[in-house]
Amino acid sequence: MQDTALSELCFVAFDSETTGLSTDKDDVVQLGAVRVLNGRIVEGEALDSYVDPGRSIPPASTAVHRVSDAHVVGAPDFATAGRALHGFCHDAVLVAHNAPFDLAFLRRAEGGMGVTWDHPVLDTVLLSAIVFGTTEEHTLDALCDRLEIIIPSEQRHTALGDAQVTAEALVKLIPLLEGKGLRRLSDVIAESKKHGRLLQDLN
Repeated sequence: MQDTALSELCFVAFDSETTGLSTDKDDVVQLGAVRVLNGRIVEGEALDSYVDPGRSIPPASTAVHRVSDAHVVGAPDFATAGRALHGFCHDAVLVAHNAPFDLAFLRRAEGGMGVTWDHPVLDTVLLSAIVFGTTEEHTLDALCDRLEIIIPSEQRHTALGDAQVTAEALVKLIPLLEGKGLRRLSDVIAESKKHGRLLQDLN
């Protein structure tokens, strides 16, 4: 996989919504994922699930992602939803915006899920820095503005909505990365490591 061209890889862009911003103390309430294959989003290949966090969702968090306690009644627990996501991501490169945040929840629950999250990972924060320079703003909204991707307001801060626009950003970033001579997964991962400080600052 490391030596495969970006345009030939299978990616899964994913996102999570949570009860808060602590990767140690908070829990996931929604998961969303979108598949990208051969440089294109695969229509109909998506995962969208509420997750029962086993606790009340703080009103301040609901105000952001609009997921309330009522939405998660009867939803799978995180171990079950996480296993489903893991199956969806089989043989894929994971892609997320500020990936360390979302991955922290998945890796914290590996034992309960009975899986290992050892996929290669690309972060669109770092891809943005590679393509547009570290001095630019690299929020998801700023990246989408730069790439002329429209985020419908009702989909922003939903797991599937943010996964969808992350996938769209990836599709537009791949030819820009290739234009910089970064054609293989290993090339992009090596270049991404040069900008790791950006993620430290975000988190």
